[in-house]
Amino acid sequence: MRNIFGGSEGSGGNKGASANRVPRHSSGWKELLKHLKSQESLRVLDIGPTSSTNINYITSLGHSIYMANLVEEALKPEWMVAGEDGETKFDVGSFLESNLNFSGRKFDVVILWDTADYLPESLVEPVLSRLHEVMEPGGLMLAFFHATADPAASFCRYHLTDTEMVEIQKAGSYPVVQIYSNRKVETLLKDYSAYRFFLAKDNLREVIVTR
Repeated sequence: MRNIFGGSEGSGGNKGASANRVPRHSSGWKELLKHLKSQESLRVLDIGPTSSTNINYITSLGHSIYMANLVEEALKPEWMVAGEDGETKFDVGSFLESNLNFSGRKFDVVILWDTADYLPESLVEPVLSRLHEVMEPGGLMLAFFHATADPAASFCRYHLTDTEMVEIQKAGSYPVVQIYSNRKVETLLKDYSAYRFFLAKDNLREVIVTR
C-alpha cells in the first residue's frame, strides 16, 4: 500500500500504458463523485493499476489517495504455499498482511473497480472483509463486476474524470477468474450496511456499497 500525491504510470503493472483510453458512462462514479465534491479531507483507497490521473484528480478535490494493485500482486508465485494436506493453496493471511495492512488508517471511500473478478476465488471474501474493517462507518465503496464471461475482456486501468464518465485503458492480459451473480455479490457484501446496484448497457455491473 502506498500513499501517493503524484507519480507516473511507468512502474510495475503498467502493461498497455500507451493504449487508447475508451470513455464509459458510470452511474456509480456519478454518485461517488457527488459525495467526493460535497465532503472535505477524505481518505480514498484506489484498488487497481496506478493512475496518475486519479492521483491528481482526487488530490485536487482536497482528499488523500492510497493505492493498492491487488490483481498483479496476487499473481506472484510467492503466495502459493503447500497446505497441511500437501496441496498447494493461496496464502491468504500473508497476502492480506502485506497488501492490505494500513497501520490503523481508516478510509472514507474505496474504489474497488473490477478487482474481485480477477482475484483467486479464495481471496475475494477475505479481501472484502478486510476492506470492511478498514472503512469508516458510513464510508462508500464503488465496485464493478462482470456480468458475463467475455473471452475478449481485458484487465483495465480506470481513469477518473470530472464528469459521469470513466476512461478505460487496457493494462494487461489477465483472465477473469470468476463471474459473480447478483446474489453472490450480495452474499460477499453481507457485512456491509447497504448496497445499490446500477444497471449498465455493457458487460459490467456497478454497485455502490455503504459500510
